[in-house]
Amino acid sequence: MNRHFDRRYDRLRQRVDRRLATVAMHGAPEELGQACRYVLTGGGKRLRAVLVLLSAEAVGGTARQALDAAAAVEIMHNFTLVHDDVMDHAGARRGRPTVHVRWSLNTALLTGDTLLAVAYKSLLHTPHVADCGIVRLFTQGVIDVCEGQALDMEYEKRDNVTVRDYFAMIEKKTGRLISTATELGAHIGGGTPEQARALHRFGRYLGRAFQLQDDLLDVFGSEEEFGKTIGGDIVEGKRTFLLLTALERARGDDRRLLQRVARRNTGTGGASTPRARRALVARIRSLYAAHGVIDETQRLVRQNTHRALAVLSTLPASPARDMLAWLSNKLIHRAF
Repeated sequence: MNRHFDRRYDRLRQRVDRRLATVAMHGAPEELGQACRYVLTGGGKRLRAVLVLLSAEAVGGTARQALDAAAAVEIMHNFTLVHDDVMDHAGARRGRPTVHVRWSLNTALLTGDTLLAVAYKSLLHTPHVADCGIVRLFTQGVIDVCEGQALDMEYEKRDNVTVRDYFAMIEKKTGRLISTATELGAHIGGGTPEQARALHRFGRYLGRAFQLQDDLLDVFGSEEEFGKTIGGDIVEGKRTFLLLTALERARGDDRRLLQRVARRNTGTGGASTPRARRALVARIRSLYAAHGVIDETQRLVRQNTHRALAVLSTLPASPARDMLAWLSNKLIHRAF
């Protein structure tokens, strides 16, 4: 059964890739067109797009009905990544130079703006787009994701960020895009209001589990598989669940070091060389393990995944529902 789902996921991802490859940039300046195509053909798991397709099927619709919306969600996701990479000073994404590194900061900003407009263009090709409120839903998703990114940046300047603040931030920055994907699929597939709400809640829990796992992978993952520099959150002083929980639990020298990380003193001063950054990341990893932060994060990943599966079980039994459950479990077992 797992191999069957793996093959079906690959087929759905290929459908999304083919649709993204047809996105026209006719008349665009050469560099902007190149950068947009570079982003859209850069690979990736296409998770959010596949969630749109499967959610549509789970309420009795078809993947074909939802393909344009799935492409729109994927394009919108890539818009956020291009701008996030600028704000995070990231040098690599999916194993390739980021847009602002390969071209320029200005090109990256224009590329993100263009991708957002192209996402709406794709969404508007959805059948009966005016009848089911999907433009309103998609737009609110864009607003929430941007607000989540703003909170993430705001937290970098605050000394009093709490774990509760963190969850409020990821609810928008990560969870909203995933819940938008699942709820969009439900509306496009002709689901009932109850089914749409269920798939929205499923996406919220799944998004929370996904971000917590992402925080773990940033510290303990493989650069080859993760596609980004490991330990970037530590060096940048990101208020992740791991850092905030460690700050709550640590005392003495451990806490003082974590406070310096949170203030980014080590990112721009004390860890200014690659060797110093590697040493810092290794030290913080040890602190996370010593204070039980890794175990607590893994527990919450499992808890939120189980909640997502419980909501999913309220939908009628179908191959698509089974595949959504399989995908949820697969996400929490992404390897370190």
